[in-house]
Amino acid sequence: MSEELGADKLVRVYVKIRDAREALSRKYEEEDAALKEQQDVIKQELLDRCKSVGAESLKTEFGTATRTIKVRYWSNDWGAMHSFCKEHDVLDLMERRISQGNMKAFLKDNPDIKIPGLNSDSFYDISVRRSK
Repeated sequence: MSEELGADKLVRVYVKIRDAREALSRKYEEEDAALKEQQDVIKQELLDRCKSVGAESLKTEFGTATRTIKVRYWSNDWGAMHSFCKEHDVLDLMERRISQGNMKAFLKDNPDIKIPGLNSDSFYDISVRRSK
């Protein structure tokens, strides 16, 4: 393809495709948000009905709505949380994810340190900016 088309045309087509994808994504997000809003209204009505009749579920011919308790945990003091996890040997309470930017900076500052179990992938990528 690159032999048939010049770089100007490739970049122009790339930008056009990216714009089309962004427009499609925006449209999807808007329509999805509207549907989610409708679901939230219905969900609240079902929760209210469960509460008013003292039921944990409502069975219908179309399906069953079940009221459950969901709990979400978070910390407003990550330093204290990390210290607690280390002190009680419960590091598995934290999610296993490497901060990409921090790791890159650490490796740059410490090129001689080998981190056991660390893997990485590298690849070339292209960034295209629109001309002004």
